[in-house]
Amino acid sequence: MRMYDLIMKKRNGYALTEEEIKYMISGYTKGDIPDYQMSAFTMAVYFRGMNEEETYHLTMEMAHSGELLDLSGIPGIKVDKHSTGGVGDKTSLAVMPLLASFGLKSAKMSGRGLGHTGGTVDKLESFSGFHTEISMEQFINQVKDVGISIIGQTKDLAPADKKLYALRDVTATVENISLIASSIMSKKLAAGASVILLDVKTGSGAFMKTEADSVALAEEMVKIGKNAGRTMIAVISDMNQPLGNAVGNALEVKEAIATLNGEGPEDFTKLVYEIVSEFLLKTGLAKSKDEAFAMIDEKIAKKEGLEKLALFVEAQGGTKEEVYHPELLPKAEYVMEIKSDKEGYISHIQCEEIGICSMMLGGGREKKEDIIDPAVGIVLSKKVGDFVNDGETLAVMHYNSATHTPPLDAVKRFLSAYTISDEKPVKLPLIYKIID
Repeated sequence: MRMYDLIMKKRNGYALTEEEIKYMISGYTKGDIPDYQMSAFTMAVYFRGMNEEETYHLTMEMAHSGELLDLSGIPGIKVDKHSTGGVGDKTSLAVMPLLASFGLKSAKMSGRGLGHTGGTVDKLESFSGFHTEISMEQFINQVKDVGISIIGQTKDLAPADKKLYALRDVTATVENISLIASSIMSKKLAAGASVILLDVKTGSGAFMKTEADSVALAEEMVKIGKNAGRTMIAVISDMNQPLGNAVGNALEVKEAIATLNGEGPEDFTKLVYEIVSEFLLKTGLAKSKDEAFAMIDEKIAKKEGLEKLALFVEAQGGTKEEVYHPELLPKAEYVMEIKSDKEGYISHIQCEEIGICSMMLGGGREKKEDIIDPAVGIVLSKKVGDFVNDGETLAVMHYNSATHTPPLDAVKRFLSAYTISDEKPVKLPLIYKIID
């Protein structure tokens, strides 16, 4: 078998066999197949695509290219949630503690953010002393005892995907449904959960800009998971404006804590309820959506999700008092109100631009080695559909500066991201579709 022949076969539009895909992924992981040949192959896939069977075999070979996380020693149902990412997306910080309060076990591996937003790990490190570098034994024991643990992705988990993604990133072959789906699902399957929910974002602040593309990606990933014997759910949710009001690491943590106290913003709270309820339905803990919502209401009223978050933070070296007193979390030196210069309805927000504004303040990374400032960010006062008066506050910017000078470039960029019109816009749905 030669890689040359596999490249030509895919270039000509033919499907590869399981044996051929195994040869290719194994050889590339070991270094026997060079980057230039794999780049030619991914470009062929970009133009020719892969069928369902090929995509499944590619996913499974990447999942088995390294260690598989063994969760069999953890009693109970093991669940995992993945988001394709967006601006203000702090969903795991509220969802995972609530799931743990129902007895579900979350053994989650999460990455850091690169770009306009911090990842889940970055947000959690807003807690003093919190760290994700724990042993696998501690990781497993913590899931048993607390019900939740989140660590950074290990280098041995789906190494073929890590190598292949780095190559796709520099060869303009990222945007292919099969390659995206296999990349995400190889890590999810290697992580060992039996019930997996995918929160696939759609809109201007999402990787997938259109609903059709988001649905196609979600359906592909659900097929892969089901073929691998996992229980799958995909939620297509809106990212045409930031989720919730807070954008920035510690600010988002505070908003997640507020939600666990029953005081979160309406859209973020609704998404948390939808995701948790889908887990409750799929695991048989609830028989209807109404019952699931009532169960979540009770957990929040009794602060059980909040208590799980505190136990989780403490178990990983963090300061649990900051969960109960979020005012102790990192706080920026300065705040500045950003005022509207016109009157009307907020008809559109260029969501990704808001994330870039936060990154300009230090809330995200342009390069992997950049250090995130957990305290900075933006809290929105007005969102799509809201009416704003001339001179009224659109948002509050939190920043650190030795010169006391507001970051005017970020302010200018923020204002240009808002479109204000005379007509009230049609409200976009928060949840477009649920696929199971």
